[in-house]
Amino acid sequence: MGAPSHRKRSRRGRAPMSEINVTPLVDVMLVLLIIFMVTAPLLNAGVPVDLPDSNAKPLDQTPQAITLTVTGDGLVYLDQKPVDPGTLGARLAALPRGADGKPPLVTLRADKGLEYGVVMGVMGELNHAGFNAISLVTNSSVSAP
Repeated sequence: MGAPSHRKRSRRGRAPMSEINVTPLVDVMLVLLIIFMVTAPLLNAGVPVDLPDSNAKPLDQTPQAITLTVTGDGLVYLDQKPVDPGTLGARLAALPRGADGKPPLVTLRADKGLEYGVVMGVMGELNHAGFNAISLVTNSSVSAP
């Protein structure tokens, strides 16, 4: 009887641990998830613009969309690339159309300090190039005047 008890002790001492502790893995994954959730909205806006406020409901982001940004000093950016003055219409006409011939959806971001005529001029160029559905981007909702 002395031999079997000796065999049990030696196995218990040398046996590999059969349990895996997943708590550190879960902790790291949750931290990474939080980091990505915080930084993902910051990746959408590339050109800094002071957006006006609105109480409209937000629209869904679509993959076939272009972003047109007008800064406070009147510079125009097409998907974060600057557009030379007078070439916006040609750049818009050169954009690829969808399989059904429809133009991509346009998201217009304009600084709230701009004059009305500047924004309307950009929207007129969009309309002339065949972009009739334009989404205007604003900040959080406010009450109507």
